[in-house]
Amino acid sequence: MKYMLLIYSDPSVELSEAETNEMMTDYFAFTQRIVESGEMVSGEPLQEKETASTVRIREGATAVTDGPFAETKEVLGGFYMVDVDSVERAQELAAQIPTAKWGSIEVRPLMEIPEEQRADDPA
Repeated sequence: MKYMLLIYSDPSVELSEAETNEMMTDYFAFTQRIVESGEMVSGEPLQEKETASTVRIREGATAVTDGPFAETKEVLGGFYMVDVDSVERAQELAAQIPTAKWGSIEVRPLMEIPEEQRADDPA
């Protein structure tokens, strides 16, 4: 089953250059492990929250605002999509993501849509 591992961090946490370098080394190592195990489907870091916009349609009118919709202490910074046998394995992988040491990792299963219900069948 596929799971999203959504990486949240508190932007007020400031890391030293050495801590940032260690974190990036840990991220590269984690990514390499899940690529080699065949569990990684995709993953990307996101740009800063200041680059985000939120789109809403209310009563037929489109409104676009700067920034993320929710006011929270933690912001979404990136994700991994993994394909694993169980939620326990997804949680185990989430615990290995470096940001879990000071942020949080949300583990969420992807909804499976049967092929016959997909609107755009590429075949």
